[in-house]
Amino acid sequence: MDVKEYRGVMVLGEQRNGTIHRVTFELLNRGRSLADKLGVELSCAILGDRVDDLGEVILRGADKVYHVCSQDLATFLPGPYTRALVQLIQEEKPEIIIAAATTTGRTVMPLVAARLGTGLTADCTYLDIDPEERILLQTRPAIGGNIMATIKTPFTRPQMATVRPRSTRPAPRDESRTGEITVKNYGDMLVSLTERFLEFMADPSQEVNIQDADIIVSGGKGLKNREGFKLVEELARVLGAGVGATRDAVELGWISYSHQIGLSGKTVSPKLYIAVGISGKVQHLAGMQTSETIVAINKDPDAQIFQVADFGIVGDAFEVVPELIDALKKLRTGA
Repeated sequence: MDVKEYRGVMVLGEQRNGTIHRVTFELLNRGRSLADKLGVELSCAILGDRVDDLGEVILRGADKVYHVCSQDLATFLPGPYTRALVQLIQEEKPEIIIAAATTTGRTVMPLVAARLGTGLTADCTYLDIDPEERILLQTRPAIGGNIMATIKTPFTRPQMATVRPRSTRPAPRDESRTGEITVKNYGDMLVSLTERFLEFMADPSQEVNIQDADIIVSGGKGLKNREGFKLVEELARVLGAGVGATRDAVELGWISYSHQIGLSGKTVSPKLYIAVGISGKVQHLAGMQTSETIVAINKDPDAQIFQVADFGIVGDAFEVVPELIDALKKLRTGA
């Protein structure tokens, strides 16, 4: 492989029912930084049927947008998405591709990497460019989050990585930006004979999706049991918030895995994160420490969570949270 044939940074954007998803703008923020350091163009691949407002992708930092347009891409299926992305990469030859560690990215990127015979680093927390070798530095937690490993792909292209959603801010709009939008149609090559979309089934345990929530209330082992964890759920209902949990709370069976936040769960970055009975292990902090405002409730004044909290309440959660719920209800009713 002649790595010199590859040039430019590409991000795999995502859409939901024809609307550009927020994670696309987060990727553009990371991609723009990498492209500027290399002095190359930033492109964005959007796969789908009808996609609205592709110009917004230009305003958020892309120099080029490739819309691979087909009815076979209207709903996500691994086969058609993989074939479309592989074809686009072979045509455009980007040196770097980054995607979100969503269901789409975690499914498609390994398949694409295998077909192209290149490397892929999953769940990166930091991406940078080696100024001397001009290659991608892909940093991710290893050994249970106890060390950070930096990985390189020196001999094959493209260099591929996924990053967790909500791990960075969306790229800001720049009304002065201009760019190029290209529509590609790969026809019958995208048709899948082995898989078929049946229906989308929402997670009934999540009234508010934690990765999209502006407010999250999370509970940990300090809540002692399933009955204690219900305090977190009640506080979340009063606030219209999503419900999060530590790995301990999930493994104890108090709530399902889809609510787990941390290295082995989801990464979130809400406007307000309330941690109840959470000690603050590094694995959990990695999934929520970019939240705008963090409020911690813990009876241990030396708990690690207070080191990242903006506001701390040292007290028994079983006394503090009911009073907080009562005060919020009174505030809501004007009492």
